[in-house]
Formats: sequence, C-alpha cells, structure tokens
Amino acid sequence: MKDLGSLSYFLGINVNRHAGGLFLSIKKNMLQRSLTTKPKISVATSTPFEDPSHYRSLVGALQYLTFTRPDITYAVQQVCLFTHDPREEHMHTLKRILRYLQGTMDFGLHLYPSSTSTLLSYTDADWVGCPDTRRSTSGYCVFLGDNLISWSAKRQPALS
Repeated sequence: MKDLGSLSYFLGINVNRHAGGLFLSIKKNMLQRSLTTKPKISVATSTPFEDPSHYRSLVGALQYLTFTRPDITYAVQQVCLFTHDPREEHMHTLKRILRYLQGTMDFGLHLYPSSTSTLLSYTDADWVGCPDTRRSTSGYCVFLGDNLISWSAKRQPALS
C-alpha cells in the first residue's frame, strides 16, 4: 500500500480542500467530454430528433452529474421518464438542462465542518402524483451535521 497524499480525485469527482471544508465537483474536462453539446443545443435547431441512443447517453451523463449537483436532480428525473421513447419536446427539455449546466460549470457540493455530528433524515411522499401511471413518488435526504450527504427521489413501483 502506498500513501498518495490528500484525496483530490475519486471516481470522477474532484475533491478540493479549502479553509472551510471540502468542495466536490465533476471534473470540468470530463464534463466537457461527456456533454459535448455546444453546437447541438441551439434553440434554432429544427432538425427532427431521430437518435434515441444519443438522448439516453446524455441522460446517463446527467444522472452521473447528480452526485455533486443536487440542484439538477428533479429535472434529470423528469427527462429519465422518457428514455424508452424520447420525443422532440423531451430533447428540448434536456437541452435546457445542458444550457443551465454550461452556465454553472463551477457549481458543486460544499461540505463544511459542523459542530454536531447528528445524522438527520427527512422523507416525504405524494399520493398518486403521476397522472399517467397513477403511481406515487417518495424521496429522502440525509444530513450529517449541516451537510447534505445523500438524497433520492423515486417513483414507487406499485400503485397505492
């Protein structure tokens, strides 16, 4: 075993130490490699959406980004609903998320030292929230001290 020094990179996530704690973000060059969309996200693009595999690839990259970007989690969940049969309006929504990300490339997840190490969890669910499937959505978030360390929202598999 070898000591490699302070943690700076783990599973594609940059870890930057600063005076107040840690900053976690997806490495910019990896972001640019997996989300190369600059010529494709123009609002003026009027070509029909014909490549579902491209849509699925972009959605997968966005799902990975949610590890350090909880601000896009709900929007990504919404575009994931249509990976089986994406339409032009779904691609338009996906492009909006990508434009937002291009303007917020320096955002990430800050973890700060906390005076308490209390583990606190919040959960919530709706009832028959999806008008198409009549399924409910449940979600949770977990804090360690003042830091958000885990979150999820998921459509329930069975009708309630």
